Amino acid sequence: MPLSLEQFRQALPEKLKKSINQELIDQINTTLSNPEEFEAYRNNLLSYTKVMADGRFKVSEYINAVRYVSFKLMGMSNIDAYSRTFPDKIARFSAQGVQSKDVASYVTAYNKSKLVNLIFEQTLVPIWVLNADLVQRALNVQAELMISAKSEKVRSDAANSLLTHLKQPEKQEVQLNIGVQDDGAIAKLREATMELARAQRLQVESGAANAQEIAHSKIHSVIDVEAKEVVPR
Repeated sequence: MPLSLEQFRQALPEKLKKSINQELIDQINTTLSNPEEFEAYRNNLLSYTKVMADGRFKVSEYINAVRYVSFKLMGMSNIDAYSRTFPDKIARFSAQGVQSKDVASYVTAYNKSKLVNLIFEQTLVPIWVLNADLVQRALNVQAELMISAKSEKVRSDAANSLLTHLKQPEKQEVQLNIGVQDDGAIAKLREATMELARAQRLQVESGAANAQEIAHSKIHSVIDVEAKEVVPR
């Protein structure tokens, strides 16, 4: 399947999307005649665009570097991958009579370049993924020992090993500690409220007001800006 303009734009960082045009896409799609090679190259172009996020490289440099890395991943040597990536340069070197050792030094320098190595980093497979089959084989051995070993200690060690490696991941509980910092305002409000209650009780006891009047009375809060106090009235 050929690479489309929209596919490549979606894969690239936002600031580079406008630098892609159909002419460039057409050049990419006609680069490799071998369908298998082109498919790998196309997939790599879409997969490693993360290295372009910082904007230090041109899109054309990225395209060439991915092509070079794609050939390397197919098992080609540095010189073969370089020759397939830059046939025009190789032809120019030949026409100019550049010695093989000098060409080799150019290839080595390119292989060690920052962009090429950033892309190589993207291709690395984590060791636990790469060796997943060995992990399963080791577990099978431990299970076999746990069941059929003659030594009780061997069976016990194998069982403990399986319990350790097959243990369910522990739940990560997030404790949210929400606290209220009391700067004294709450205590002052509580004290003022208690004082109001005492005053109302005295009014009822003295006959100055009855319980119904107290129940229907309104409380007006007066804020003392100077003292930063809230005084119910």
